[in-house]
Amino acid sequence: MTSESQEYGASRRPVEDEVDVVAEETHQPAKGGKPDEDQKKEKKGSFWKELPVLVVVALALALIIKTFVIQAFYIPSESMENTLLTNDRVLVNKLVYHTRDIERGDVVVFSGVNSWDGEFQMEEPSNPVEGFFRWVGTAFGIVPGEKDYIKRVIGVGGDHVECCDKQQRITVNGVPLDESSYLYPGNLPSREEFETDVPPGHLWVMGDHRQVSMDSRSHTGDPGGGSIPESQVIGRAFVIVWPFSRATTIPIPETFAQPALQALSGATPLVAGFALAVPLVLVRRRWLRSKR
Repeated sequence: MTSESQEYGASRRPVEDEVDVVAEETHQPAKGGKPDEDQKKEKKGSFWKELPVLVVVALALALIIKTFVIQAFYIPSESMENTLLTNDRVLVNKLVYHTRDIERGDVVVFSGVNSWDGEFQMEEPSNPVEGFFRWVGTAFGIVPGEKDYIKRVIGVGGDHVECCDKQQRITVNGVPLDESSYLYPGNLPSREEFETDVPPGHLWVMGDHRQVSMDSRSHTGDPGGGSIPESQVIGRAFVIVWPFSRATTIPIPETFAQPALQALSGATPLVAGFALAVPLVLVRRRWLRSKR
């Protein structure tokens, strides 16, 4: 063996030794480092410190979603049976009416503050803590909002709604509604006769359980003749989420898709356009004549 090979052999350790050294280094704690138990305690401590922040962030996000996008609502009464049962929870879409008009047959949640008396009375919170938990419960649909109502839209602004024809059916602009798919079994469309013209920007709403529902029929002496302003509508109830056994969507019944009703809906903007255009044309003609 040459001197060069001897020097090379002396300067290089066996592979096994290198592995042992590396293994020893990886298992040795760093100088000044804490034992594993202390590190675990530190991680647990940091979680409990971060928990209040997570709770605040979660509540803030829930508030944003509740205010602008989707909110859960609790059903406190029997007025919408059997479509909605007492203690059901529904999700309400707050964005949909920014993209389309409110339609006949929609199930809507609206505010009755300063107008309708509640079907369900709740005592005022006795202290701020109870008030806070009431607010959280309302936001998540655990408890009902005292002044929030849920009904089905029967007529929109400009409609003539009447009860009833010879077959005991409610008519909208002379078109009879077949309400058998959602009306509570054994109920008539209405035991009280009524006839109303829904003001522009208002809605005529009724519960599906007509015999117990306090709806537009119960408020004919109020401003608007029982109808509610569209501005009071919070959103459209589109799905039942609780209990899971009843989870389903809430579609618009087929009777509201009758061609006669759809034609009237499409004609309303056109008629309104002509109504506004005629005075403008007459004014323009008079102005042109005065110029001659």
